[in-house]
Amino acid sequence: MKYRELVIFSGESFLVPQGVQRIDTGATHGWQVRYQGSKLFSDHSRDGSGARAAFDQATRELMRRIAALPAPVALQRAPSAHKTSELPPGISGPIIRTRSGTGTRSAVLSVLLPRYGAPSRRTSVHIASESSYSPERFEAALARAQALRAEAEHAYVQAATQARRRAGLAMRQVLRDR
Repeated sequence: MKYRELVIFSGESFLVPQGVQRIDTGATHGWQVRYQGSKLFSDHSRDGSGARAAFDQATRELMRRIAALPAPVALQRAPSAHKTSELPPGISGPIIRTRSGTGTRSAVLSVLLPRYGAPSRRTSVHIASESSYSPERFEAALARAQALRAEAEHAYVQAATQARRRAGLAMRQVLRDR
């Protein structure tokens, strides 16, 4: 997990983890947790004397959220505005391919499978050959493609959550040692 050194207006220094922000305005002084929603922990003082206690509360809340909630991921949930088909995000097609040697043409759907910490993988789902193509075969292939994409998204979220929780445990140790 990323950290940054922050010195607040009172001169006190903090090692602040990603997901916690300092709010210092004319009306408010405190720490805001930003992880699957936000919550402010006020210093309850104008001179910054309550900053350490508020910071400790904010980091405990961040740890609680990391342990209990799935990691926020940036997977595309809706089709791009410029996409001309009605297919869900991560699925393109039908794509017509010609087999070398035989010249047989077939239709496939291309599916983008996200992988956490690695480049995404593309796979193809066969619809039918030119002579056997039908709307029913297209719908069956689309259902297979959506199932593959959903499985990959689930694995992505699981891996991202596990990585975030490991980072949270390491962050807890760094903050203890400080």
